[in-house]
Amino acid sequence: MPPRTDGTTALRVAVLADSDTRWKWGALTARRLTSGTSDDGPARRAEITGLLLRGRATPTPRQLAEVGDVGIDTGRVREVTAVDFLHEVRDEGYDLVVLALVGGAVQAMLHGLAALRLPVRPVVVTGYVGVVYEKLADGLLLRHGADVVLANSRHDAERFRAVYEGVGADASAVTEAALPFLGGEPHRPQEGRETVVFAAQPSVPASRADRTYLLRRLVEHARLRPDREVLLKLRSKPGEHTTHIEEFPYQRLADGLPGGLPPNLRLVYGHMGEVLDRTGLLVTVSSTAALEALHRRIPTAILTDLGVREALGNHHFLGSGLLTSWDHLDGGHLPEPDGAWLAGQGVAADGTYAAAFDRARARVDALLAAPRLPDLAPYYTPATAPGYLPAVLARHHLAPDGHPVPGAGRPRGTGGLRGAVRDAVREAARGAYRQGVQRVAPVIRRMGEL
Repeated sequence: MPPRTDGTTALRVAVLADSDTRWKWGALTARRLTSGTSDDGPARRAEITGLLLRGRATPTPRQLAEVGDVGIDTGRVREVTAVDFLHEVRDEGYDLVVLALVGGAVQAMLHGLAALRLPVRPVVVTGYVGVVYEKLADGLLLRHGADVVLANSRHDAERFRAVYEGVGADASAVTEAALPFLGGEPHRPQEGRETVVFAAQPSVPASRADRTYLLRRLVEHARLRPDREVLLKLRSKPGEHTTHIEEFPYQRLADGLPGGLPPNLRLVYGHMGEVLDRTGLLVTVSSTAALEALHRRIPTAILTDLGVREALGNHHFLGSGLLTSWDHLDGGHLPEPDGAWLAGQGVAADGTYAAAFDRARARVDALLAAPRLPDLAPYYTPATAPGYLPAVLARHHLAPDGHPVPGAGRPRGTGGLRGAVRDAVREAARGAYRQGVQRVAPVIRRMGEL
């Protein structure tokens, strides 16, 4: 890693995330990109600042704790608005910024950073937290303009480049890497009680009927196989949000089941890696947890009960050898993954994961060593997307030129009673907003379906 201009090898890194899963991806990606030694010999050191973009999915302290150890003290992670973040970058002189955000927020930050016109700007990295099964073109073009767009596999890298080249945009930022949170000991079958884990997803499937069906089949499997411990792995508690809105939490659906849950079926939370430590079979519709399990050679099943559909994301696993149904699982079937499919998906079950970030690290090193970085140049501009971009930026209180709209920034240096009252009002408004998005809006949507 090239030394900073002050003669040290420490890098100043900022990670901006907007949900618990993206925080996990962003923080661990920052660690992967800044680990190792510099070209000059001494071990490089990174000072990583954690920032959470304020919004409906801003993680709670409990959610941050359950992400697991990412090498950053969660007690020092701060919430910021988009405009606060831009002030932070302008004032703090970061070397590297990791944007672990939804596509629209990435695009807004890219335009906001470009508008700062910093004499020395940070290297900007972004990517995806897991399986990319929907809105491929939309999400990718909203991320275009970053110095590095990480792809979690060779398969994704090829798709990403095809999208950029298809609109005539520069595709050189696309860099193959892997999911940064793969790890853990390889699976070793053990005699005795076998543990089956169903990895739930907040929005897949979306309807109450489909989610109730999956829960009912899980219950039936537990009753059919009393010799197995069956775990329903949940991402959040009712009222909390992750990357996606969960309108019908499994916890509440379970409360309404006739007869309740069998004694060998439990609802669990916590770090996915710790749950996988005791998993003998991972079952899901399309969760990224499947890739974590496959990396550890844990038997994995992708359900076809509700069809193989783009809306479910399980079409991503076509050719994997993992597609099956509860009927087959109840009969004792264990899917066998296809080796060629695995090789293209970045799960690195063959032991090559240790080198998965070498290419990305080398690209970041080269950018940091450059005398001057070119201006950030997203594909979307007021000229290429005049009917789309302004609304994307406005959601983060930025004007079409990337500058904050008047009054968007929090006054700095104000204290005393007026400052305290202002902060209290802002906090109350934020609480009302979250209550509306997380509690009231789903009820209204359900009433509209009656």
